[in-house]
Amino acid sequence: MKYDVAVIGAGVVGSLITRELSRYNLKIALLERCNDCAMGATKANSAIVHAGFDAVPGTLKAKLNVRGVELMKDFCRELNVPLKNNGALVVAFSEGEIPHLEKLLKRGEENGVPGLRIVDREELKTIEPNIGDTAVGALVAPTSSIVCPYELTIAGVENAVSNGAEFIRNCEVKNIGFSDDEFTLATTQGEIKADYVINAAGVHSGKIAKLIGDDSIEIIVRHGDYYLLDKSQGSLANYTIFQCPTEMGKGVLVSPTVDGNLIVGPSANDIDNGDDVATTPEGLNGIYTAAIKSVPAVSLRNAITSFSGNRAHPTTDDFIIGSSKANKKFINAAGIESPGLSSSPAIAEMIVDIMNELTGGMEKKADFDPIRPEPVRFRHMSTEERAELIKKNKAYGRIVCRCETITEGEILDAIHAPAGARDVDGVKRRTRAGMGRCQGGFCGSKVVEILARELGVPMNEITKFGGESKIMYDRTK
Repeated sequence: MKYDVAVIGAGVVGSLITRELSRYNLKIALLERCNDCAMGATKANSAIVHAGFDAVPGTLKAKLNVRGVELMKDFCRELNVPLKNNGALVVAFSEGEIPHLEKLLKRGEENGVPGLRIVDREELKTIEPNIGDTAVGALVAPTSSIVCPYELTIAGVENAVSNGAEFIRNCEVKNIGFSDDEFTLATTQGEIKADYVINAAGVHSGKIAKLIGDDSIEIIVRHGDYYLLDKSQGSLANYTIFQCPTEMGKGVLVSPTVDGNLIVGPSANDIDNGDDVATTPEGLNGIYTAAIKSVPAVSLRNAITSFSGNRAHPTTDDFIIGSSKANKKFINAAGIESPGLSSSPAIAEMIVDIMNELTGGMEKKADFDPIRPEPVRFRHMSTEERAELIKKNKAYGRIVCRCETITEGEILDAIHAPAGARDVDGVKRRTRAGMGRCQGGFCGSKVVEILARELGVPMNEITKFGGESKIMYDRTK
């Protein structure tokens, strides 16, 4: 188990770094402590590709956000991931907040964000009819988009694995040694050696850096709760609607998703435990109160789930990217909070540049394939397309998830894809089976049955998200 590069953390940043490095003649391992990729902040964030007007000019956040927006379209096209350019609004709810919009406008212009403008209440009501009655104006950012962060991550891992990288699950790094110009990583999957290590461990990136004696990274775990509303509420917002930001973040948003739902959140509360993702009544009540100020028609009667995520807030208030002072062959991609998703393609590009400098230039593969084949999305097909598909494979004619119209064929594809699903939530993220109104109440047992059959294991070994999250333990008789 000797590699040229070991990437720690299979969130959107680590996954896209691995994908970009797989363009080169390198032996690469992507190490993830959980049972699947996209298990941390990547699966629980706002899913916004921010335009870049919020970050302070001159920071890595500002530079990489704007560059990430430029790259995201090509990344999503090559990886066959839906991206919707819906634009964003930062809304002022009093005349006293208008100067803040002007500040953001100036900041965005300094960062090179195109098309920014401030509109009055009359124009705001025209472009966003459901906006709250107390809104007096808004900053319009037309280059903002929405994407599915875990789908982008999964696609990046699939493409990297197809190009020769290895994805090693349930691989928690416990210790790191360095001798004879190589790292030795003690992990829950055994000893792994690598010439270079890239630390993309999210809220745990500070702890990972300390394993090589780098105490420079201090991460504050910032917890945020969300509501996800069903598709009956998806049309309440055309744009991603922000309120004026605070020192704790960009504030509560109301936004459509690429799949037609409505997302509301997040709250912002600093906690000690980076693995604590329990929602709180205070957090959920707070985001609802804020949401109905932006869009009064938001109704929790249409909430299909609530969830929370933890983002890695660095005390430097900027991304920490570059070789560690403790060891130049250990590269940090740490403190990646918002706009981390937006910046992820640019962060990957920057890490490649650092690696090229350290190595004296990496050799590109002649046979690298940037395209991740488009997955079957039965729900979006015409009747004729569905009939033709079912002729080729009858598994696509068996509907498993009624809410989202997901077929057995799609679930089989998800399991057998490169770095495919190994648990119920893995199937859910790849196909949307279980993401509808009933939240898996109808299809969950069938998904367990298919996973057990295809993986060749008993049903009581199938988990919801790895570890001890078993769906069933034994027969009753």
